[in-house]
Amino acid sequence: MTSRGVRAGMVLLAVIAVVTAAASAIAPHDPGRQFPDLSYAPPMRPHVFDDQGRLHRPFIYPLRLADRLEHRFVEDRSVRVPLVWLASGSPVTTGASIQSMPSSPWLILGADALGRDIFARVVLGARLSLGVSIVATAGALLLGAIIGAFAGFHGGRLDDALMRVADFVLVLPAIYIVIVLRAAMPLVLTTAQVFWTMAGILSLAGWPYPARGVRAVLAAERGKEYAEAARALGASPLRILLRHLLPAARGYLVVQATLLLPAFILAEATLSFVGFGFAEPTPSWGVMLHEAAQAGVLAEAPWLLAPAGAIVISVLGLYLVSATKPSGLTRHEALNPL
Repeated sequence: MTSRGVRAGMVLLAVIAVVTAAASAIAPHDPGRQFPDLSYAPPMRPHVFDDQGRLHRPFIYPLRLADRLEHRFVEDRSVRVPLVWLASGSPVTTGASIQSMPSSPWLILGADALGRDIFARVVLGARLSLGVSIVATAGALLLGAIIGAFAGFHGGRLDDALMRVADFVLVLPAIYIVIVLRAAMPLVLTTAQVFWTMAGILSLAGWPYPARGVRAVLAAERGKEYAEAARALGASPLRILLRHLLPAARGYLVVQATLLLPAFILAEATLSFVGFGFAEPTPSWGVMLHEAAQAGVLAEAPWLLAPAGAIVISVLGLYLVSATKPSGLTRHEALNPL
């Protein structure tokens, strides 16, 4: 992968990070707000020219339901709803937020079955879907680094025992184990409980991969001259481990994070999709994709796949960045379990 691809991946990740951090300000509507007359409404295009070709500041035409059975909408060309910039704490809103102006919601990516703004749910759902994945990745790296460090530093029977446990976890079909572990817990949990439960389960499923790599790095480094010199100067084993050996695995852990994170994004979406993760009305990418999977809905409202597009963009950005991996690291080793 060229440096141009890596830069493109970094730009994508930077945009995702900004959108996620500013989701509350970017979303034009509350993710739970319903517009009953706009069920399955299509995305609404902004305009700058009216039907007579006259130039105006950006505006939208409100949608009107033309056929309830077919969910067919048409633009009401008799009304122009201006887009208002930097008002009500949002980058852009419609005249609905200002008195004496025509009122209509701006559904950038359309609406779902309940008339909720898909764009608002996608950007706010990123906080949950990406948040779980980031916490799970941090947990897997921390647990894997600790286990791999002790295994590689001490060697012997401790090394064999810890690596046998790691091998046992590796041979299991991890995504099914994750589903089984989640199914064994109470199904009715608060959003916060679901968040930490899913992060913990994914961490337990992913720790063997960084553990094996850290163990290999430390097993190779512990006999080198700088480690022997520190030992001869009276440094304690813990100091040698933390100050001299573990930094050698830092680059491996960074790359491993870029490989585990997309796997956990897909895992969270899978769990929520099958009903073991977040549930309605909580906006998360997996929850939103559940509606898109219903028979006949996708053909009628393809914009319901917007969460899938968000997942693809996130995974693509991480894939491009992870192309800088060291030659000794295989992508299959990290992404295979999930």
